[in-house]
Amino acid sequence: MARHSSSAAMAAVLRDDTAIEAPLAATISVPSQKAVSELDRVIHERIRLGVVSALAVNATLTFTELKELLGVTDGNLSVHTRKLEDADYVECNKTFEGRIPRTEYRLTAAGRAALGKYLAHMESLIQATRGIR
Repeated sequence: MARHSSSAAMAAVLRDDTAIEAPLAATISVPSQKAVSELDRVIHERIRLGVVSALAVNATLTFTELKELLGVTDGNLSVHTRKLEDADYVECNKTFEGRIPRTEYRLTAAGRAALGKYLAHMESLIQATRGIR
């Protein structure tokens, strides 16, 4: 198959998965625009995905640990963790050690389920796309 027709087929996929050239559609499965748009937008953003992924493998992480791990600023991390809190994906616990504030995050059950669903969705998109070359 010529490179040009493959590119045309991919462009058709991005517009509408029913517009794929018949021979290509018969040989591979491709993600539709709807499948891509159904991704959990709360988790899909890079920093938020990093937060929930880090919390999935650590019982808790402090604000400072997350900031260093992800290489982000205080303000940036604060905005993204708030968005995750609002979605009930992470829980924030603020305490003091002496006079020093300590902010700790943990992944909620809803957050763990959302991450599992997100990863499964991404895996299906990857599998559908691997046949396209």
